[in-house]
Amino acid sequence: MASVLQKVKRRAKLRKAIRAKIFGTAQKPRLSVFRSNVFIYAQLIDDLNGLTLASASSAKMDKKGNKVDQSNEVGKMLAEKAIAAGITSAVFDRGGYLFHGRVKSLAEGAREGGLKF
Repeated sequence: MASVLQKVKRRAKLRKAIRAKIFGTAQKPRLSVFRSNVFIYAQLIDDLNGLTLASASSAKMDKKGNKVDQSNEVGKMLAEKAIAAGITSAVFDRGGYLFHGRVKSLAEGAREGGLKF
């Protein structure tokens, strides 16, 4: 149990350090990623007004392929919604996770969908 708490505290510390450097606006929102054991969630956030401009998750889609493939599809869905809302670029917030695996796949999917960061 102690190792789980250490992992959570470590991620919280990393997340806080990342958020101190990253800030989103209406023209260039923050692309925030949350990864659970089963699903992955992504949203574009305007930090000035405290609004979520677009969001996508693997919880709302049919399960096709493994988690990495699902993450890629979530990134494409988010980019599609962002472009429909008039957003072309964003600042990537990995949320304390390593830029590897599902987080990297989501970022690549968003880039393939036309989002720049």
